[in-house]
Amino acid sequence: MTTPFEHITSTANDTVKLLKSLNAKKARAETGLFLAEGARLVEEAMVHGWSPAYVLAGSDAASRPRTADLLARLKKAGARVLTASEKVLVSVSRKDNPQTLIAAFRQKLSRLADLDAAGPRRWVALYEVRDPGNLGTIVRTADASGVDGVILVGQCCDPFSVEAVRATMGSLFAMKLATADFATFDAWRRKAGARVVAASMHGKQRHDRADYGDRSIVLMGNEQAGLPADVEATCDELVRIPMNGAADSLNLAAAAAVMIYEVWRGRGYNGSDQ
Repeated sequence: MTTPFEHITSTANDTVKLLKSLNAKKARAETGLFLAEGARLVEEAMVHGWSPAYVLAGSDAASRPRTADLLARLKKAGARVLTASEKVLVSVSRKDNPQTLIAAFRQKLSRLADLDAAGPRRWVALYEVRDPGNLGTIVRTADASGVDGVILVGQCCDPFSVEAVRATMGSLFAMKLATADFATFDAWRRKAGARVVAASMHGKQRHDRADYGDRSIVLMGNEQAGLPADVEATCDELVRIPMNGAADSLNLAAAAAVMIYEVWRGRGYNGSDQ
């Protein structure tokens, strides 16, 4: 079955070269684009109003009614839609078994000033997190637990890297994401009246005994170094997650999940459909 879209078979095609380049941070910064792989992620992006620029679809997939409908919507939203050979899809995704749909979307970040600070709020702040898998997993956890936004503080890894986007499993498109240096973040949270509770090896009490308040920020530090002393000094409370065993620490994403869900539990899991 034929499709109404231009077909590409050469990895030397200029559009293919552009999409391949988005695996690198430099190209993402220069173009303002990033890759989302798979129909599920692309659908999530469309549902939440993200702007598509390019789409590659495997020829067989493009012939399926459901995918054809999605491609039509992507084209209507302004994307250049192309069908491609598997060789091209492998080249762009850098995976031997690529998804049959790969799209490039325009990046979108919120400003701190755009985060609604009225009423009870829950945010997560990540200080100089460097692992994209951790970042993506935390964004997914924040989305699942109804957090109001994730704030990347300082020199964090790129939330639009292929690895981070994959790890969010589509939650990137639903979650408000902001970036700021620490001084700007600290000034904003004080103006918002938000209480900062940080997980730290210097914490004196358990995370489930903390006073998170009605407007709270869970602050998590760098995977290796944690939080510097001057940052910890600005926090309202430092807490420790109890452990019992040979391990002396948790993976950052796991520790963040424990903290995030404790704040939610303390509010009776408000908004939960369970």
